[in-house]
Amino acid sequence: MKDLGVAVVTGASRGIGRAIALALGQKGYVIAGTATSAAGASAISEYLAEQGIAGGGFCLNVCDSANIPSFLSEVSASFSTPAVLVNNAGITDDNLFLRMRTEQWDQVIETNLSSLYHMTKACLKPMIKARHGRVVNVGSVVGLTGNPGQANYSASKAGIVAFSKSLAIEYAKKNININCVSPGFIKTEMTDKINEEFKNNLINKIPSGTLGTGEDVSNCVAFLASEMSNYINGETIHVNGGMYMS
Repeated sequence: MKDLGVAVVTGASRGIGRAIALALGQKGYVIAGTATSAAGASAISEYLAEQGIAGGGFCLNVCDSANIPSFLSEVSASFSTPAVLVNNAGITDDNLFLRMRTEQWDQVIETNLSSLYHMTKACLKPMIKARHGRVVNVGSVVGLTGNPGQANYSASKAGIVAFSKSLAIEYAKKNININCVSPGFIKTEMTDKINEEFKNNLINKIPSGTLGTGEDVSNCVAFLASEMSNYINGETIHVNGGMYMS
């Protein structure tokens, strides 16, 4: 298998991030996956090794901008500088707006949006030097539609779309493509905890009549990371079974 370089995937210990790391690894990328805990980082290393994929897990809180340079230095020393960055890490902390605490707003915006500023800024520098790179940012359908109880989460995901477009314009001439993948409702550990009545209501809003899978999202990310997407830049690709069409 051809070595395509290093792909950094944030929030790679489970769910969509895990699927993305596996998809890119199977294409030939060396994976540097991040998790907020040592146990999560170990889990990444284990599943990569089980699949015969080069790379490993790293402990990194994407909100801690002071530690990002040392993380990238460790990745570069272990493998090489990143050719691909997938900004996937994200959290929810839901509440109706008038009940939402300032901490709930700040933490979701910091994790889901501000972290992209810090991670992308650090990874762009070696990409510019190499005159090649791919950045894929993971948004959400609610960043386009809104969702009651998720003003913080929806705002953070809407910001990702505009962030991606702006950087795509800035760095296109450096041969760096920056795009966004916007999943709908995907079957993960999080959605497994939703009660059946609410889940059925969700499914009824999806023309395909099913929840998506992590692989549905990761296949799209892998495409955007590949040379097949050379002329795609600043786009948001919706992976939601037809629930939202722009």
